[in-house]
Amino acid sequence: MNLAKVSSNGQITVPVEIRRLLGLKSGDKVLFYQKRDGEIVMSNASSQAIRKAQTAFEGAAEAIGVENEDDIQALVDELRHEKRM
Repeated sequence: MNLAKVSSNGQITVPVEIRRLLGLKSGDKVLFYQKRDGEIVMSNASSQAIRKAQTAFEGAAEAIGVENEDDIQALVDELRHEKRM
């Protein structure tokens, strides 16, 4: 269990153990949300965003025929070529 004190400005210092568990670094954003049972949960907003993006794009590469890094490079090259035109 970790305890943090709220300052007069509403700020807290996240205990080092929690920062490590969440992978928080200086400048990271923290997400707070309330579960249905009323519990408040804190998470690393950066990792939440990455997970959401991964879920949203799941299967997209296969849908457009991207199978490896060479395919990605070919797409980048094609877009650069189109931009020049």
